[in-house]
Amino acid sequence: MQARTIRIGCGSGWWRDRVEPAVVNARDGQLDFLCFETMAEATVSFAQTRKRQDPSFPGYETLLEERMRKVIPHCVANGTRIITNGGWINPLAAAQATARICAELGFPGVKIAAVVGDDLSERIFTLADKVMENGAPVSGLRGSLISAEAYAGADGIVKALDEGAKIVITGRVADPSLFLAPMIHAFGWPVDDADLMAQGSAVGHLLECGAQVTGGYFSDPGFKDVPDPWNLGLPIAEVSSSGETVITKVGGTGGRVNAQTVKEQMFYEVGDPSSYLTPDAVVNFLSARVEEIGEDRVRFSGVTGRPRPQTLKVSMGCKEGFIGEDWFFYAGPGAVARAKLAKRMLEERFRMVGLEAEELRIDFLGINAVHREASPPVEHEPYELGVRVSARTRTREMAEKVGGEVDGMAVSGIAATGKRLPFNERTREVIGIWSTLVDRNAIGFQLHLLES
Repeated sequence: MQARTIRIGCGSGWWRDRVEPAVVNARDGQLDFLCFETMAEATVSFAQTRKRQDPSFPGYETLLEERMRKVIPHCVANGTRIITNGGWINPLAAAQATARICAELGFPGVKIAAVVGDDLSERIFTLADKVMENGAPVSGLRGSLISAEAYAGADGIVKALDEGAKIVITGRVADPSLFLAPMIHAFGWPVDDADLMAQGSAVGHLLECGAQVTGGYFSDPGFKDVPDPWNLGLPIAEVSSSGETVITKVGGTGGRVNAQTVKEQMFYEVGDPSSYLTPDAVVNFLSARVEEIGEDRVRFSGVTGRPRPQTLKVSMGCKEGFIGEDWFFYAGPGAVARAKLAKRMLEERFRMVGLEAEELRIDFLGINAVHREASPPVEHEPYELGVRVSARTRTREMAEKVGGEVDGMAVSGIAATGKRLPFNERTREVIGIWSTLVDRNAIGFQLHLLES
């Protein structure tokens, strides 16, 4: 007999999200499913780059083991199944590590699934034609490509759940699909029902960024106040078999769920709200109904959609040089004048040492670092400000010149220059992200099942 209502909780909204709120959801959320979303556009390319630099890096999300150790005891006790795209570039290794953790915690026999198949790095030049951002041939990226991963949909997760997996670990799966998959599995939804796929994907979109729908990234003191923002609860969706959903959170946690938080998240990172593309449906948010039905309870329904697209988006990470960056600070009377002179000194010294930069920025934090030329004139001189110096270069050697010249400001600079440490964070490789489309039929997933 299929479920009539399920409770799906969010465990993280990105890679470095806080761990403790997930423990609260696992322990007190009465969840059927707990989903961890851990990726941004550049996450996989970061993982590929780190793997090149450090062969011992296992390739999965760096907080995965900590998250699993803390939530698995509660999930086992409460019958909660776990889904995460924290497998990054090595879902199988992540599944094996999770199996070891289950065994160490005294939970043998837990069925764990690794879903692989999103990595197209070896095939992208035969599968794809044009770069979406500029229309250039994908073949032009051949010399700089680090990795290419398709945004997979819910299919592989659904298969793993149908096979009885209690923990499902994937590589790149689109954020909403992590949450849609348990709905398809629990309710037996047909994947060709565009409205159900769209409604479920829309619910997934509300949950995918974690606390953003419960008051995170929302509070603006005096305008949009949120109670106990230091203790934000992660969202929970009570989903019915019709797709109608109530967004809520664990009682006693901080934050707020109301129509405003839901609507802000609904349109977050959405270009055309009538045609939001996901691997599982084309979502029309304009038909959504958002109704407050109680404290921290919002009914969300009415989303319609069109059938899933024939193509899938592929994110391609490419080497695009380096960034050198450093900071120093001034405080007290005359801080702005000293910062302006420091800027002039550095510009001249960069010319003297032959810095070849595709872009050079010297920003004053507190004055023009965010809005740059659009910043209004300074009416009241700040008591303190930071000077951020950054350059984008083709080589690491050039990027390192930034820190070298900023170091010189310590003793051959201006009075009262405050220098920051450490030194090992000043130069980093730039990973550019480009997109293309491939036929979804060219992508196949493989399922690896193992037990703790």
